Amino acid sequence: MKATEVREIAGAYLFEPTPYADERGFFCRTFDADVVRSVGLDPHAFVQDSLSRSARGVLRGLHLRSGAGEAKLVRCSYGRIFDVVVDLRPDSPTYLGRAFFELSDETQVTLYIPAGCAHGFQALTETADTSYRIDRPHDPAEDVTIAFDDPELAIPWPLPVASMSQRDREAPSLAEVLKRQGR
Repeated sequence: MKATEVREIAGAYLFEPTPYADERGFFCRTFDADVVRSVGLDPHAFVQDSLSRSARGVLRGLHLRSGAGEAKLVRCSYGRIFDVVVDLRPDSPTYLGRAFFELSDETQVTLYIPAGCAHGFQALTETADTSYRIDRPHDPAEDVTIAFDDPELAIPWPLPVASMSQRDREAPSLAEVLKRQGR
C-alpha cells in the first residue's frame, strides 16, 4: 500500500492498495496502520466505522462537522462513486480548494479527508457501498450541510440527481454557511 498526497487539498491523502489477483478474484489490504502513521496520522484515532449504500444517481453531501470537525477515511467498497472534497479550513494553504475522485471497488483506494473539509459523493453504479472510518463519534448537533449545486463551487456532478435527503436538498449556499460560522 502506498500513500499519495492530494495536491488540491493540504493534508489529504490517497491510500492505494496493492491487490493480489488470481483465478479466485483478488485480495488487498484496505487499511495499514504503518502506512497511515508514515504520513503523520494516528491510526488509532479512528473510532467509528460506517457504511452507506446508494443507488445510481443518489447524491450525498456536501457534509462537514462544526467544532473540532471530523477526519475520515472513505472508500467505495462496492460499485463506483464520484467523490468530492472542498477545503473549508481558513488557515489552510488550499482554502476553498476542490478535489474530485472516482473511487471504486476495482481499485479499493481509500481517501483521507482532513477535519474541516466538506465531503460529498454521487453513486455512479446501480449499487454503490461507501465505507467510512471516522475519528470522532457522530454528534448530529454539529452537522453542517452545503448546497451540492452552489455555483461558487461549480462541482461537475456526472449524473442527474436521482435522489437526495431533504437536508441536502434544502442546504444553504457556501457563502451562507461561512457567514453563519463568522468567516
